[in-house]
Amino acid sequence: MRILITGAAGFIGSHLVDRMIDDGHNVVAMDNLVTGTLANLAQHTANTRYEFMHHNVSHHIHVSGPLDWVVHFASPASPVDYLELPIETLKVNSLGTHNTLGLALSKNAKYFLASTSEVYGDPEVHPQPESYWGNVNPIGPRGVYDESKRFAEAITMAYHHKHNLNTRIIRIFNCYGPRLRFNDGRVVSNFIAQALTGKPLTIYGDGRQTRSFQYVSDLVEGIMRLMGVEFHEPVNLGNPQERTVLELAHLIKELTDSKSEIVMKDLPVDDPKRRLPDISRAKKLLDWTPEKDLVEGLKTTIAWYKEHMPQLSTVKK
Repeated sequence: MRILITGAAGFIGSHLVDRMIDDGHNVVAMDNLVTGTLANLAQHTANTRYEFMHHNVSHHIHVSGPLDWVVHFASPASPVDYLELPIETLKVNSLGTHNTLGLALSKNAKYFLASTSEVYGDPEVHPQPESYWGNVNPIGPRGVYDESKRFAEAITMAYHHKHNLNTRIIRIFNCYGPRLRFNDGRVVSNFIAQALTGKPLTIYGDGRQTRSFQYVSDLVEGIMRLMGVEFHEPVNLGNPQERTVLELAHLIKELTDSKSEIVMKDLPVDDPKRRLPDISRAKKLLDWTPEKDLVEGLKTTIAWYKEHMPQLSTVKK
């Protein structure tokens, strides 16, 4: 197949490119490199089944030749990024989604939308099933991401119902692994970077808020399985094992042999207190559950940081 992946130079997008290339497909990788980096795709530069297009999907998209899939992963995805780039985030998930849907329709291609657990906001239902409509503050600082992803889901379903476009939607829960930017503001990358440099591990709130952490290869496997079935409503992909942020901080300290202290700061506005996926749909539909153990996944991620982030290479104990 020939597959367009937007946001291809980002953390998850680049791993998806790897898998598509490994599976023998031709990949058109599209990114405007606002939060992604070509270093994530450097291993494919000489591959004849790979081509890169530097383009902002919020503008009109032209791709020559046929496409079998349009896979839309372009978007700032961490609080640091979408709070710094609020308008760009709104555009890529509204105009960008509209443009990529239109491209898929014109190419008679299937369409895959990467949505997020953030559509549930600060949830009042635990764990969160796909049927839960969420508890989102539309005008809060996180609203630019939460609401634009909710819109992206709505317009994707509209194209499915109105134009019979063959669509898929996933809601991604916390994902980690190699290539996660050390300064992107997410909890795993924050803690690893702080631990490796001897800086205090910063916890916002009392640390009792929970998250679930899936390794990137598990997520990619779920994506590939969903592409192979006919199902058009959203599917949660995440790890159903709940961990407190404080537990994660202590675990990363132990795995890095760091003497960093743990400090508490004020909780950001609208930060969710619990985030836990109900993956019953993914289990039944895709026979999918995450397999990577958190400790092993963190060890691999920490090793990658030490190798690829020279500024983190001196561990202060």
